[in-house]
Amino acid sequence: MEIYLVRHTETVCEKGICYGQSDVGIREPYDAVFECILNQLPQDAILYSSPLQRCTVLAKHILENTEIDFIIEDSRLKEMNFGDWELKSWDAIPQEALNPWMEDFVNVRVPNGESFVDLNDRVLDFLDNKLAREIKKPVIIVAHAGVIRSFLCKINDLPLKDAFQNKVNYGDVIKIEI
Repeated sequence: MEIYLVRHTETVCEKGICYGQSDVGIREPYDAVFECILNQLPQDAILYSSPLQRCTVLAKHILENTEIDFIIEDSRLKEMNFGDWELKSWDAIPQEALNPWMEDFVNVRVPNGESFVDLNDRVLDFLDNKLAREIKKPVIIVAHAGVIRSFLCKINDLPLKDAFQNKVNYGDVIKIEI
């Protein structure tokens, strides 16, 4: 099965702001970037998206410019929940809270949020329950860097602690086969 992992485009957040499940918009203009993304995708596919607007705006553009019939939004495709750190500057997060997470982001939960294992569990649940059955069409998944890194760790049998070896830039389209 062909899967196209698509990261949303650049957000309106300033650099250095922690945003995971906060529903922030995307930076305009984005038409040229959207067209570049569209040129890398199949015309007919099953389209999944994170329900956060930075993904749904792109997913709607894909829907309107292909032969795809509908978008399936799935909350398991949301970015990591950064809990108490959402929309704060990384520099404003107290070091005594940040350091344990930085040393072991895989297992340490953000206060009132998730660890990377929690995100990975959601992604694997999606993979096992949505994509395990026989699908004849390609699949497009519009999501976030953390979600895409989780997919790539699974597909490439890479330990979660090495997830950041997977470079995932804004607007990237990564084609995988499973």
